[in-house]
Amino acid sequence: MAEQRTGADRPLLVRWRDRFEQFASQYPSRFAILVFGGLNVLWTALLMTPWASATGEPTPLVDAFFQAVSIICVTGLTVVDMATHWSPFGNALVLVGVQVGGIGVLTLASILGLTVARKLGLRQRLLAAGDSNPSRVRKGAVVENQAVRLGDVGALLRTVALSVLVFEAALMLLLYPRILLEGTNPLQALYEAAYWSFMAFTNSGFVPTVAGLEPYATDPWFLTVLMVGVFLGSLGFPVYFVLLKNLGNPRQWSLHVKLTITVSVLLFLLGGLVFLVLEWGNSNSWGEEDFGQQVLQAFFLSSMARSGGFAVYDLGLLHNSSLLVTDMLMFVGGGSASTSGGIKVTTLAILFLAAVAEARGRRSMEAFGRRIPSDVLRLAVAVTLWSATIIAGVTIVLLEITGAPLSFVLFDVISAFATVGLSTGFTDPGLEGEAKVILALTMFAGRIGSVTLAAALAANQRTQLFTRPEERPIVG
Repeated sequence: MAEQRTGADRPLLVRWRDRFEQFASQYPSRFAILVFGGLNVLWTALLMTPWASATGEPTPLVDAFFQAVSIICVTGLTVVDMATHWSPFGNALVLVGVQVGGIGVLTLASILGLTVARKLGLRQRLLAAGDSNPSRVRKGAVVENQAVRLGDVGALLRTVALSVLVFEAALMLLLYPRILLEGTNPLQALYEAAYWSFMAFTNSGFVPTVAGLEPYATDPWFLTVLMVGVFLGSLGFPVYFVLLKNLGNPRQWSLHVKLTITVSVLLFLLGGLVFLVLEWGNSNSWGEEDFGQQVLQAFFLSSMARSGGFAVYDLGLLHNSSLLVTDMLMFVGGGSASTSGGIKVTTLAILFLAAVAEARGRRSMEAFGRRIPSDVLRLAVAVTLWSATIIAGVTIVLLEITGAPLSFVLFDVISAFATVGLSTGFTDPGLEGEAKVILALTMFAGRIGSVTLAAALAANQRTQLFTRPEERPIVG
């Protein structure tokens, strides 16, 4: 009888597995959102348990949901005190959650599958490739001249695992002695070093202590290590894959790598210089410190504004001009397939190259001796337009709910959507429950990505077998 039940159950399990795989391959964007959403729900349930809080009391549903989304989406916004609210179990959930969210749940699952099975099937390669490239989440054929080709997915997954382990371990080693100098006992210092390194590389921005960055507010070593960690996390795993593959030969670097590194460095330098000028003389920030400290703080904010989320000073006391510049840097974010958010630096680069090509009367965009196809420009425009629309809509709704100043609401909405984690104080524990839910959904949409979201909401794609008559509307 046992053998008969096993034989009867087996076809049912096979059918469910086939349906699952068919759904994943037929609707990759919806599958990605379903899995990511399920992970957020799981973390919400875990954080609500009495074992997750330091007091033994269950965390309210809205607060647990907000923090779960902020953790899995590696954002860093908080409505509870992260240093005191959670128990050791709760802090373990935080540390594991930012790793899963930073790497990507489908990428992590593929890494585990590669570790166990030693190989990846075509379906697993497609899922992992879609997790690292929004162009692949659409149903249908994909032109195989991507920054990372389908055949390289296995090597990319190994690069992801290696880079996470190496970079986070290096950051821990650099931070540990400095934390010991504060008089922290060795075991607690090891925990804090791991916490800071995880949050820096995943661009999460949570802090492990009540004092936060206050003991290190003027320490060039500690702040620089955090900046390096955030920068490394924001470049993206495809960049490291290409760099390792062509370490001694920059000529073989792909266009994606060159654009990502170039724009990231430019934004970091320009952002730091702009903050240095705008905050000069501001007694509420670093404007009256010595020149060395002003340079350090300006470039630290420039680094954190592009997704890091750590803050030394109260951002609500910055000049409005500095808040606006921070809004712009947060909106751009970091590199594609990285732990950072935003529309990505390559999207900004494509828009700029399109403007340059139009100004020079060229028919195509070019950079570093390569021509960029027009469909990439369409994708860049779609990402920017959808992102700006979501941010504008959420800002309007939250202004009506809270009545807070526009500059503060807009700042925190962009921070949520771009998964940055910086705040003007708008997301304090007194924030209305409806506003918390809306901001949490904004973080979710930002981490999923506007292209994936649009592809999931779109109707089934059909091949168009005809071309309509062409007509040119007036633009500009």
